[in-house]
Amino acid sequence: MSKRLLTPLSRGRLAACAVVVAAWALAACGGDDGARPTASAPSSATVAAQSPTPESTKIGGSMILATTTSTQDSGLLDVLVPLFQKQTGIETKVIAVGTGAALTMAEKGDADAVLVHAPASEKKYVDQGDLIEGKLVMHNDFILVGPASDPAGVKKIKDLNAALAAIAATGPFISRGDASGTNTAELNLWKAAGIDVKSVKNREETGQGMGATLNIADQKRGYTLTDRATYLALKKGTSGKALGLENVFEKAAPLLNIYHVYVVNPARHSGVKEAQARAFNAFMVAPETQKLIGDFKKAEYGEALFIADAGKKESDLAVK
Repeated sequence: MSKRLLTPLSRGRLAACAVVVAAWALAACGGDDGARPTASAPSSATVAAQSPTPESTKIGGSMILATTTSTQDSGLLDVLVPLFQKQTGIETKVIAVGTGAALTMAEKGDADAVLVHAPASEKKYVDQGDLIEGKLVMHNDFILVGPASDPAGVKKIKDLNAALAAIAATGPFISRGDASGTNTAELNLWKAAGIDVKSVKNREETGQGMGATLNIADQKRGYTLTDRATYLALKKGTSGKALGLENVFEKAAPLLNIYHVYVVNPARHSGVKEAQARAFNAFMVAPETQKLIGDFKKAEYGEALFIADAGKKESDLAVK
């Protein structure tokens, strides 16, 4: 039973352009940290005209990025956010929470852009108009980790469902329990394996991010599901004491972990820093950024933490 632990013109056309420039300037200079302004949403013509790229003149201002903890715990945002500010002049406040919480922030208009990794959960917010201009950014995979002694014998098992069944019978299993992308993936995996989560021996929910959950699993000598990037970052001890947990199961198709970036819809949420959010969206799929993502700590860890995917078809992605 589970228990809780604790992203030459005509005059008329000249006038229209002037409106666009004015709107852009206002967006860039809006308040940063206080309550969201209640100005009316820009017209569709304005929206189309102000889609900056990282090569554009520096925009300035600030924005809020709601994202999953894995992008922060892995150290990826520590590289990307300063580069984004250098290129655009935009200061980014990162709110790293579970994907579920990041999507809720978007729904409330409390973020300007989101970077998340739960495609099935994201669809609801796209369909209801809270998220727009979604772009495929990257992927990695989930892995099952556990103590070196591997009491459930998972390392010898080749089938994902069988591995989950062994863990369920042995325990303990430490879940994030926070409606994050990882927690959503975990629950889907139990379901696909025909296992009732209530039957998983000594399954506990931390209600915390990936880094904290990994540390708790380590302390309890338990198993957990994690994204590869966060695990490697903690396993190498770059965030403190190195983890004792080992990778016990990997590379099954259902373990694919896909990341998208979105703009929070300014037509639905009038306080959104539209220019800044679009700039971040463009930045994440720009060639220079994609190269940084693909190379991120690859030499240090001997394997890629993230695979850059801009321009690819999502249907072509796979765990390798």
